[in-house]
Amino acid sequence: MDAEHTLIVHPLDINQENVLRAFFETFKIKFEVTKEKPYNQDFVNMVLQAENGIKQGKGKKVTSEEFDNLWK
Repeated sequence: MDAEHTLIVHPLDINQENVLRAFFETFKIKFEVTKEKPYNQDFVNMVLQAENGIKQGKGKKVTSEEFDNLWK
């Protein structure tokens, strides 16, 4: 029987991580460990600022022809 949900847990320290790993292994629950880090906050702020600028009408509109010419 397949589970209906995916759980994402965020242990606060290595002790919590070890307890969770032991729990999952004991109950034969499949789990994955990733070392993904969140985006750099400066990058996030830059993207949010750009999105706000677009909402305020700032930016440059480019035709599809102008866009295609960028690659030539």
